[in-house]
Amino acid sequence: MFLPHMPDVARCELSLRELNQMWRLIESSAKMNCPAEARLLLPAMVATRTGFAHLEQALVANLVQEKVRHVLAELGTQARYAIDILVRNLFERTADVGFLASDAELCRFVAGLDQGDGAREAARQRLAAYRAKYTVYDDILLLDSEGRVLVQADPSSADARPPLTYSRDPLLAQALAGDGYLEVFRATDLRPGKTRALVYAHRMLHPDSGAPAGVLCLCFNFEQEMDAIFAAYRDPSQRANMLLLDADDRVISSADPLWIPAGVRVPTNADGQPQLLMFGGREYLVRTFSSAGYQGYPGPAGWKAQLMIPIDLAFRASGAQALDTVEPALMQGLLSHAQAFSPSLHELMSSVTRTTRTIERIVWNGKVTSAANDANHAGGGINKLNTVLDQITETGERSDALFSHSIQDLYQTVLASSISEAELTSQLLVDMLDRNLYERANDCRWWALSAQLRHGLAQPSPEQLAAIGAVLRHINSLYTVYARLFVYDRSGRIVACTGGDELIGQSVDADTLGRVLALRSEQDHYPQPFAPSPFYAGQPTYIYHAAIRHPEQGGVVGGIGVVFDAQPELLNMLHSGVAGRAQMRAYFVTPDGSVLSSTDAACAPGDRLRLDGGLLQQAAAGAVGARILQHDGQYVIAACTGAAGYREFRAADGVEQPVLAVLLQAFGPVRNTLPAPAVRIERLRDSGPDYAIFYAGRTLMALRAAHIQEALPFARVQRTSSGGGAAGIAAARLGMLDVAPAGGRQPCVWVFDLALLANGQPGHISDNSQVMLVRHGDSVIGLLVDDLHSVQQFDSADLSASPLGLGDSALAPRLIQANQGQLLIQEIDIERLFARLRA
Repeated sequence: MFLPHMPDVARCELSLRELNQMWRLIESSAKMNCPAEARLLLPAMVATRTGFAHLEQALVANLVQEKVRHVLAELGTQARYAIDILVRNLFERTADVGFLASDAELCRFVAGLDQGDGAREAARQRLAAYRAKYTVYDDILLLDSEGRVLVQADPSSADARPPLTYSRDPLLAQALAGDGYLEVFRATDLRPGKTRALVYAHRMLHPDSGAPAGVLCLCFNFEQEMDAIFAAYRDPSQRANMLLLDADDRVISSADPLWIPAGVRVPTNADGQPQLLMFGGREYLVRTFSSAGYQGYPGPAGWKAQLMIPIDLAFRASGAQALDTVEPALMQGLLSHAQAFSPSLHELMSSVTRTTRTIERIVWNGKVTSAANDANHAGGGINKLNTVLDQITETGERSDALFSHSIQDLYQTVLASSISEAELTSQLLVDMLDRNLYERANDCRWWALSAQLRHGLAQPSPEQLAAIGAVLRHINSLYTVYARLFVYDRSGRIVACTGGDELIGQSVDADTLGRVLALRSEQDHYPQPFAPSPFYAGQPTYIYHAAIRHPEQGGVVGGIGVVFDAQPELLNMLHSGVAGRAQMRAYFVTPDGSVLSSTDAACAPGDRLRLDGGLLQQAAAGAVGARILQHDGQYVIAACTGAAGYREFRAADGVEQPVLAVLLQAFGPVRNTLPAPAVRIERLRDSGPDYAIFYAGRTLMALRAAHIQEALPFARVQRTSSGGGAAGIAAARLGMLDVAPAGGRQPCVWVFDLALLANGQPGHISDNSQVMLVRHGDSVIGLLVDDLHSVQQFDSADLSASPLGLGDSALAPRLIQANQGQLLIQEIDIERLFARLRA
């Protein structure tokens, strides 16, 4: 169902079918033109053709599967991050409404203790000051217990005709009856003219009696926030639409409402199944994510984010360009670890390699057979066999090239998915950090306006300081992201704190105090750079400060410091980003690589993360990107993004410390994967004995083709423990091969390590290892060789005595001088080899 939408895969499938027909033609040609000469090759040719047919099916299936998985993974990453970001934002609102509902001055006003136009204007200005710091709210309202609107922060709403004076919304009664926050999302008369509003309500208590006196309502600027999330996490090509859904799978908000409007019900895919879902007469790939919650807050009931992409647009983009500049050595190194990151790709590569080796062995065996029988055939059978072998070679090369190209495409699809995921994750992490620190910068400035704190520092007394401590404890119970809060006077001496009294009487450092005393307005704050702090048990953290001003005179009387609980909170962000992917490590670092937090146990805060390629410097300059590189002896995908700010946070240069998010996805240790250059032998002669050329012990060797029956894969050898025999022979005996040698009486043959016999060093057994069946008289043995090369003709003029001077014991007493003497090949003496084994 997906293949018709993948033209590149469809073209590949067509080419593979054409090659399958070529193999059938070659097989038929061999049967018709040289049946006797090709009889030993035909079974292998049939098996190879069948193997290619299975590979064709597996390759096409893997290409389709990986392309679908890549699209679904990208959609899922965007959906998961969108809902997580939204829920984290709304969690802060639940804390805000609880704190602001306890503001002493606002409670007095709602309870009627402060009355008149002056009190009303003072309350409005206080709400406006809060809204100026927390720009996520489009209005803040205070209502009495009867539903009368006492004051609101939005002047445009207050000046509306007719003005909002009364609310009959049932949320008021619910809020008055409860002792926690109330969250509603629907149409409400609190926001006339809007079809819906996200409102957080909390009751306010009478300062004296403690009875419910009214309700505070925070109206979240929902549309603005969703627009920001859509802009940050929707596919830039806009081929997919991003949606926010309710518990009934109806669209709450749409990145493109002309495409999919709010209110319609859409199909969902929460478990990520590779299936097509129909909506509006069009088929879609869909990915849906709910939030896991944050700090115990689950988010609005049933809300989830969803990405939908039409199937006809899903596969138009390609990640190949992201890999165009990667060095071949890096690509090959990564590919050598395919089993770790894509087992299906690894198995496919292995199957193609085995089939390619089979074709090479068929041709090699055919050439050996042709050479051995050439003298006994006066007709043209051998020539026809050679023609068939040449056709096999040519078609095998075409098949290998097509499969290699297709596997490379599959490989790039897998890596492109990892690259885009790492890049998006690094962007999420800095966005998450900026949104979090935005709240910290707002909190300290707002709490500095608290009447209890201002009066307590202006007129300190034991009762006032105790009241300050009570306010701080209440705040800290609502805002659980802080390790502690503390208040200090103008001299810098700490007069109240949470998290223990051991800090009371100590002082903030002179530099921090000087910066706080110099803050020009209530809108300013001072963020201490991330560093170890005595206020955080000597561990590194962020501390945000704001000046506390005299309630009448306006001068600075002290300050408040909020200690971010950096160790768990930063790790929570990083772990949320990597989402349990063990091979992925995440870091917050400064532009020079100093680590703030890390999921890597070997990289603690304060350590230095060093990345090649100037990735940190580019991210610090505003570039966003990911690339493949070597890091700490591993092949990795590295992504790095610099914190760019949220709303007005980081809008002013030099206020906040620059931070980068780094993602490293490791694939395995660095390897020397560049293959040895192929050795080509120039064909100079058309006469002389034929020699079978092969590698043994990584050395090029040769045997008279007339002595070789055929080559078989070493995988067929049954390994045995060595028995008796002369010194060295037992060690060279590897096992037995269950094969009936042509014309022989042996039910099976022994297999020996030729490299160990010839040079004293054991051969290297790999997937390419072959066993040559060698015949001498009535005896047949198997010889392990590294690989097969070719069959060539040489005469006596090309041979010379070996200069090694090993005498009669040498198995290779002669050298073949090929390529005008530039290439030397050891010729194994068959008489000496069998004499050595009989000894």
